[in-house]
Amino acid sequence: MELDYRDLREWLDKVEGLGELERKESVNLGDVGRIAERFNHLENSPALLFDKFKGYEPGFRLLINIFGSDRRIALTFGFPLDGDRVKLVRYFQKKMENVEPIPSEYVKSSPLFENKLVDEEVDLYRFPVPKWHPEDGGPYIGTGCMVITRDPEEGWVNVGTYRNQLFDEKTVGFYVSPGHHGWIHRKKYFERGEPCPVAIVFGSDPLLFAGSMIEVPWGICEFDWVGGWRGEPVEVVRGPVTGLPIPANSEIAIEGFSYPDKRREEGPFGEWTGYYGSSQRDEPFIEVKAVYYRNNPILLGIPPQKPPYDADKARQYIKSALLYNELKKIGIPGIANAWCFGVGGGRLLIAVSIKQQYPGHSRQVGHAVYATPQANYLGRYIVVVDDDIDVTDLNDVIWAIITRSDPATSIDIIQRATSGPLDPRIPPEKKEKGEFYNSRAIIDATKPFEWKDKFPPSL
Repeated sequence: MELDYRDLREWLDKVEGLGELERKESVNLGDVGRIAERFNHLENSPALLFDKFKGYEPGFRLLINIFGSDRRIALTFGFPLDGDRVKLVRYFQKKMENVEPIPSEYVKSSPLFENKLVDEEVDLYRFPVPKWHPEDGGPYIGTGCMVITRDPEEGWVNVGTYRNQLFDEKTVGFYVSPGHHGWIHRKKYFERGEPCPVAIVFGSDPLLFAGSMIEVPWGICEFDWVGGWRGEPVEVVRGPVTGLPIPANSEIAIEGFSYPDKRREEGPFGEWTGYYGSSQRDEPFIEVKAVYYRNNPILLGIPPQKPPYDADKARQYIKSALLYNELKKIGIPGIANAWCFGVGGGRLLIAVSIKQQYPGHSRQVGHAVYATPQANYLGRYIVVVDDDIDVTDLNDVIWAIITRSDPATSIDIIQRATSGPLDPRIPPEKKEKGEFYNSRAIIDATKPFEWKDKFPPSL
């Protein structure tokens, strides 16, 4: 199977052909967040496309739950639709070994510009934006979004998924966790006393969105990574206001500026950890100068929920494949498989299986995992298991922990590991001081190497 869709609409046609799209009309916008939560936690649940919200123009649509089945994940990335989870992660591992970034390509026209709202015409209230969680500080237009910035010194473009609260018809929030590439770009502008140019896409094809939510190395544009995956350049248009590249197949996009001396209260917001990520506090925001959208636009909603939620279901494959390939590059022998569990947002719980070859092998692997980009930020538990354990099966991993590890001798603790503001376990007083550290547990759940041949045989 190959990538035979060009935009979100063609992808939806393919999904409907699989019988995995449900169309909903005249649903109360206030119920969409609850519906998203319910469907996020069902196995192999359909994508939902809403239309005809009361008070909104018909044709202004909202899409949720795009990654709710392994078949749709396989479709998105161009893999066979009949593989099981282990086969699917193997497809990802093999593909990612051969992805070489291809620079995006500028084109002169795009259906994105079928409708333009500029300066005083800007009105984001035209789009049906839910309040996703009961205690959110307001509606969030940016959940399944791509936030586009350019490094003012090095010139390269970053594309990241950062949340955007809808403050009013011309203003959106710009919360970015410290350390993310978009945060560094913005910080550079602010330190120079300059406004930060920003473009945001609020509806894109799922592969482009997937590129924006993974950790691409510093200096590489996510559009180029997606181009490498597709085997051809991502077509982009130059934003008339900021000059930033915007995918030509986008459904909805905005351009604007964030200013170093302008902040407003943002949040709280239900985050990927399954908790409200922060209380209301002053954060930078974006003054929107232009809005572009296709006829009958589709707003992509991927609200964080108690994990695993929609984005986790796809991200766990991407991060797991990246981690596996990283460990293979390091040159440690015996790596069998790796899995970044969606229940931990792809970060908090990671399992790696190995074929043990020498004393200390399992501990070496555990510490090597901690050192990788895929596992370093805001992690919690790293589990190393034998190769007879299916690392994609949480029950299998837990069984290995409770039968093969010893609490007193099988756990290494790392102090002052890199974490972030969304970590619910960091005390409030430390967050106020910017002390975003946590500890990590590396759990050796392998059979003890010295007597593994005498370990009781498995059933």
